[in-house]
Amino acid sequence: MELTRYPLQDYCALLAREGLLAAPLPAGLDLERTVELVCCDSRQVGPGTLFICKGAHFRPEFLSQAARQGAFAYVSQTSYPQVELPCILVSDLRRAMARLAVRYYNDPSQRLAVIGITGTKGKSSTAYYLKAILDEHLSAKGGTCGVISSIDTDDGVERFESHLTTPEPLELQRHFANALSAGLEYLVMEVSSQALKYHRTLGVRFAAACFLNIGRDHISPVEHPDFEDYFQSKLKLFAQAELACVNLDCDRAGQVLAAARRDCGRVLTFSRRDPNADVYGSGIGKQGHGIRFHAAAQGLDRDFRLGMPGLFNVDNALAAIAVCRGLGIPEKAMATGLERARVPGRMEVFTSADGGVTAIVDYAHNRMSFETLFQSVRAEYPGRRIVTVFGCPGRKAFDRRRDLGEVSGQSSDLVVLTEEDSGEEDTLSICREIAGHVSAQDCPYEIQPNRGEAIRQAVLSCAEPSVLLITGKGAETRQKRGTEYIDTPSDVDYVQAFLREYDARRAAQVQPGTDAPSTQAGA
Repeated sequence: MELTRYPLQDYCALLAREGLLAAPLPAGLDLERTVELVCCDSRQVGPGTLFICKGAHFRPEFLSQAARQGAFAYVSQTSYPQVELPCILVSDLRRAMARLAVRYYNDPSQRLAVIGITGTKGKSSTAYYLKAILDEHLSAKGGTCGVISSIDTDDGVERFESHLTTPEPLELQRHFANALSAGLEYLVMEVSSQALKYHRTLGVRFAAACFLNIGRDHISPVEHPDFEDYFQSKLKLFAQAELACVNLDCDRAGQVLAAARRDCGRVLTFSRRDPNADVYGSGIGKQGHGIRFHAAAQGLDRDFRLGMPGLFNVDNALAAIAVCRGLGIPEKAMATGLERARVPGRMEVFTSADGGVTAIVDYAHNRMSFETLFQSVRAEYPGRRIVTVFGCPGRKAFDRRRDLGEVSGQSSDLVVLTEEDSGEEDTLSICREIAGHVSAQDCPYEIQPNRGEAIRQAVLSCAEPSVLLITGKGAETRQKRGTEYIDTPSDVDYVQAFLREYDARRAAQVQPGTDAPSTQAGA
């Protein structure tokens, strides 16, 4: 799909209407010139570029490079007189960038059904449940649903492992435009509190917005200063949506529902506790490697099955059902999609050949998700020894170190602490900080900074029926070390490899002198 190009005058008029211009436009600014590209990466600049000076690590050299490569003006909160380019000075660069991105990409969310999901836990699973349902719904005409999540991005043109939960505005609007050019009707996305607070989604029209839950997370000097800021940031999603879906079982449900009704024209609710909800779930239980449950709503009264484990995933399934009912998606597509849905790195279960070791790879990484995970595992695997392998990221969400240490210490027989995107902090120091909270619960722990070796030791040391919970990274294939992301095997890769090693060792013990089989069963 070819984008319509606009003259610089249009962009300046937009900034003026939004009250974002911090100074008169400079003399010599060529307002009639067509903007061929709006960009904040100097390496991508070409002739006719309107360049945006963005980022905590921005340096004037980037602007100089952009000028050499063809930028003819720049937008910034700070002028750089040493660079001979006219400066469009703005009062709020984040808001300005979002508005400029929407304009440059021709406001694609007006023609695309974008579904936004927010919450402290469950965003990825709900996104993939919705994608599976919508893929099923669209399959008759060969269509698929796009996805932007903390796991993967697939907009019909670009497909890659994600770096951010919610991309920056220029990337986000590009993905929407790609989806339209690829003929997609729907795109489902996770919307983080940071994205809402810092205006990454400003200007996006959401066909539906889903609020899953709220718990303490992302409280740090570089994220949210306190819980209230975190909570209020998430509530901003409703003001951009045509349909709101709210979990009546979440903390502060009354405030969430009030905000949805104030800011959104249509509201649907879902719950496992309140039979008066628009979508009510009951009869929840384990069925093989999956979960069964019943959902009731006006015109809906049937059993559903999830093809993946985790009793808590029923909340995410009810959220998906509520959204789909609001969008008019057929019941059959919901049932088939939920049964077929798989979420990479979320509740992925792998079992040793002798059944003695069940390893669960999950992304649980905050207090709420840890508490829910342990509750589900105790119910689904009663009497088994529980070993938990995890770490905490560097320089962010500092409360997690206490929270995850306490919860894992209360619910595990052994905790193994390791690397988890330590960034510019020392992994060993982070692990020792968590360890203090684990030991306070009278739970034994080990520290192994090498994540692969930590998982290997946890698997091979199992001498009795055990459940291993490997959390925090899921299917991610990168570790943040310093300021760079380094390619590594995923937790799924590690688990599969070390279960094969475990199987071979056990087989050799049973049949000494024979070639050991390399067998691994999974679900």
